[in-house]
Amino acid sequence: MDHSDVLRWVDAYERAWRSPGTTTLGEIFTDDASYLQGPYREPVVGLPAIARMWEAEREGPDEAFDMSRDVVAVEGDTAVVRAEVRYGPPLDQEWRDLWILRFAADGRCAWFEEWPIAPGH
Repeated sequence: MDHSDVLRWVDAYERAWRSPGTTTLGEIFTDDASYLQGPYREPVVGLPAIARMWEAEREGPDEAFDMSRDVVAVEGDTAVVRAEVRYGPPLDQEWRDLWILRFAADGRCAWFEEWPIAPGH
Protein backbone atom coordinates (compact mmCIF):
# COMPACT_ATOMS: atom_id res chain seq x y z
CA MET A 1 0.00 0.00 0.00
CA ASP A 2 1.10 3.53 -0.64
CA HIS A 3 -0.35 6.97 0.09
CA SER A 4 -2.47 6.99 -3.10
CA ASP A 5 -3.84 3.49 -2.42
CA VAL A 6 -4.92 4.53 1.07
CA LEU A 7 -6.62 7.70 -0.22
CA ARG A 8 -8.50 5.62 -2.82
CA TRP A 9 -9.61 3.23 -0.07
CA VAL A 10 -10.85 6.07 2.15
CA ASP A 11 -12.74 7.55 -0.81
CA ALA A 12 -14.35 4.14 -1.43
CA TYR A 13 -15.26 3.94 2.28
CA GLU A 14 -17.00 7.32 2.07
CA ARG A 15 -18.83 6.30 -1.12
CA ALA A 16 -19.99 3.11 0.59
CA TRP A 17 -21.27 5.10 3.60
CA ARG A 18 -23.22 7.34 1.23
CA SER A 19 -24.66 4.39 -0.77
CA PRO A 20 -27.87 2.55 0.03
CA GLY A 21 -27.46 -0.89 1.55
CA THR A 22 -24.25 -2.66 2.41
CA THR A 23 -23.41 -4.65 -0.71
CA THR A 24 -20.33 -2.54 -1.45
CA LEU A 25 -18.71 -3.41 1.89
CA GLY A 26 -17.22 -6.54 0.36
CA GLU A 27 -15.27 -4.30 -2.00
CA ILE A 28 -13.52 -2.49 0.85
CA PHE A 29 -13.40 -5.06 3.69
CA THR A 30 -12.23 -8.66 3.69
CA ASP A 31 -14.79 -11.34 4.55
CA ASP A 32 -13.24 -11.80 7.99
CA ALA A 33 -12.38 -8.14 8.68
CA SER A 34 -12.37 -6.75 12.22
CA TYR A 35 -13.82 -3.28 12.84
CA LEU A 36 -13.22 -1.55 16.19
CA GLN A 37 -15.43 1.50 16.75
CA GLY A 38 -13.21 2.67 19.59
CA PRO A 39 -9.98 1.62 21.26
CA TYR A 40 -11.75 -0.07 24.20
CA ARG A 41 -14.63 -1.62 22.26
CA GLU A 42 -14.92 -5.21 21.17
CA PRO A 43 -14.27 -5.68 17.47
CA VAL A 44 -17.13 -6.32 15.09
CA VAL A 45 -15.88 -9.32 13.10
CA GLY A 46 -16.89 -10.47 9.61
CA LEU A 47 -18.77 -8.78 6.78
CA PRO A 48 -22.29 -9.73 7.99
CA ALA A 49 -21.62 -8.24 11.45
CA ILE A 50 -19.98 -5.14 9.97
CA ALA A 51 -22.99 -4.69 7.66
CA ARG A 52 -25.40 -4.85 10.62
CA MET A 53 -23.30 -2.35 12.59
CA TRP A 54 -22.98 -0.08 9.53
CA GLU A 55 -26.76 0.10 9.06
CA ALA A 56 -27.39 0.64 12.78
CA GLU A 57 -24.84 3.48 13.04
CA ARG A 58 -25.87 5.64 10.10
CA GLU A 59 -29.10 7.47 9.42
CA GLY A 60 -29.03 6.24 5.83
CA PRO A 61 -27.35 7.05 2.53
CA ASP A 62 -28.92 10.53 2.48
CA GLU A 63 -27.31 11.47 5.80
CA ALA A 64 -25.80 14.95 5.41
CA PHE A 65 -22.12 15.16 6.31
CA ASP A 66 -18.80 16.50 5.12
CA MET A 67 -15.66 14.46 5.50
CA SER A 68 -12.05 15.43 5.15
CA ARG A 69 -9.13 13.04 5.43
CA ASP A 70 -5.38 13.02 5.54
CA VAL A 71 -3.05 10.05 5.38
CA VAL A 72 -0.68 10.40 8.33
CA ALA A 73 1.52 7.36 7.70
CA VAL A 74 1.81 4.25 5.57
CA GLU A 75 4.18 1.40 6.38
CA GLY A 76 3.78 -1.86 4.49
CA ASP A 77 0.19 -3.04 4.88
CA THR A 78 -0.64 -0.58 7.69
CA ALA A 79 -1.85 3.02 7.44
CA VAL A 80 -2.94 5.76 9.80
CA VAL A 81 -5.56 8.24 8.59
CA ARG A 82 -6.86 11.36 10.29
CA ALA A 83 -10.51 11.95 9.37
CA GLU A 84 -12.81 14.78 10.31
CA VAL A 85 -16.56 14.38 9.90
CA ARG A 86 -19.19 17.07 10.40
CA TYR A 87 -22.84 15.99 10.36
CA GLY A 88 -25.48 18.47 9.23
CA PRO A 89 -26.53 21.14 8.41
CA PRO A 90 -27.38 22.17 10.91
CA LEU A 91 -24.13 21.00 12.47
CA ASP A 92 -25.18 18.52 15.15
CA GLN A 93 -22.15 16.24 15.43
CA GLU A 94 -18.47 16.70 14.81
CA TRP A 95 -15.79 14.02 15.06
CA ARG A 96 -12.05 13.88 14.62
CA ASP A 97 -10.85 10.33 14.19
CA LEU A 98 -7.64 8.48 13.85
CA TRP A 99 -8.02 5.28 11.86
CA ILE A 100 -5.50 2.48 12.03
CA LEU A 101 -5.97 0.33 8.94
CA ARG A 102 -4.36 -2.98 8.00
CA PHE A 103 -4.82 -4.14 4.45
CA ALA A 104 -4.88 -7.56 2.83
CA ALA A 105 -2.82 -8.22 -0.29
CA ASP A 106 -5.85 -7.43 -2.48
CA GLY A 107 -6.17 -3.88 -1.05
CA ARG A 108 -9.23 -4.54 1.09
CA CYS A 109 -9.14 -3.65 4.75
CA ALA A 110 -8.71 -6.55 7.17
CA TRP A 111 -8.44 -4.45 10.36
CA PHE A 112 -10.15 -1.10 10.99
CA GLU A 113 -9.49 0.55 14.35
CA GLU A 114 -11.13 3.90 15.02
CA TRP A 115 -10.14 6.40 17.70
CA PRO A 116 -13.06 8.88 17.62
CA ILE A 117 -12.98 12.18 19.47
CA ALA A 118 -15.84 14.69 19.67
CA PRO A 119 -15.68 18.20 21.10
CA GLY A 120 -16.11 18.16 24.86
CA HIS A 121 -15.48 14.41 25.20
